[in-house]
Amino acid sequence: MTATDTLVVLVTTSSAEEGQRIARALVAEHLAACVNVLPGVRSVFFWDGQLQEAAEALLVVKTRRECYEALQQRVLELHGYSVPEVLALSVETGSPAYLAWVGDTVRTEGG
Repeated sequence: MTATDTLVVLVTTSSAEEGQRIARALVAEHLAACVNVLPGVRSVFFWDGQLQEAAEALLVVKTRRECYEALQQRVLELHGYSVPEVLALSVETGSPAYLAWVGDTVRTEGG
């Protein structure tokens, strides 16, 4: 697997507990090789035309590019927000052994 086959997906959640629940599901279902749950994130954003602030947790999800659509759909099913953040970032380069592990751990479509 090459770096360009790998994505890092960012997802914010309303709490570390919600983040843990989503992370466990993504890894158990082999949609992600690893999910880091970072509690204590403070987000500032516009919502409903007003400046908002919220305490959130940030998920850093490692997956295969070809599994992104299934991963995104699963996050949308599990997430409590009506419009959750689900942003995929391409990996430019990385440790070959780690990239291989991601590729071996995450299921392929239909697999």
